[in-house]
Amino acid sequence: MDIVQAAKSRYSTKVFDPTRKLPQEKIDAVKELIRFSPSSVNSQPWHFILASTEEGKQRIAKAAQENYAFNAAKILNASHVLVFCAKTGIDNDYIEALMAQEEKDGRFPTEEAKAAVRGGRGYFVNMHRFDLKDANHWMEKQVYLNVGTLLLGASTLEIDAVPIEGFDPKVLDEEFGLREKGYTSVVIVPLGYHAEDDFNAKTPKSRWDAETVFTEI
Repeated sequence: MDIVQAAKSRYSTKVFDPTRKLPQEKIDAVKELIRFSPSSVNSQPWHFILASTEEGKQRIAKAAQENYAFNAAKILNASHVLVFCAKTGIDNDYIEALMAQEEKDGRFPTEEAKAAVRGGRGYFVNMHRFDLKDANHWMEKQVYLNVGTLLLGASTLEIDAVPIEGFDPKVLDEEFGLREKGYTSVVIVPLGYHAEDDFNAKTPKSRWDAETVFTEI
């Protein structure tokens, strides 16, 4: 599928068909899309929960059973459900572990290149940690870059999806012990195929026109 057409055809799925399951090859492709998403200074401050079983989806749906009950069916009826989690802190141990992974993957042709990456990443990470004091918000922004990568990529794979912020992160964090592991839940994304009675599948998309959103100089 042409990527522009994929952007135009994707939409937020409101009703999933619980009888249709995604094939494993598409799930494998989704996992690679997520792993290779961009992030500022390659920080990758994220973790993901992928539920394919009824038990797993029920555990995630616990976070949508009080004030967000209207989202529970999306989670339960989807083929698979992803929980996007952001790190709650970023320290030198994490940065050094990331450097070690990059070195293993051949990212540093010379010691000078390695030093440049360490210096550049340290500058931006420490700016958010100590100067702006918005490291958590900064890391959540990287997670949203990943969500965007997934949504567009899923459309090219002809997978229906919907990003959900309407859930209780405290419930979800407790259910999976996320805080103890250094993460917090940010977005839930059910994946699958829309049902025939999904009204949003037939609703025309609406966007500002190009003249409104672009300033060309």
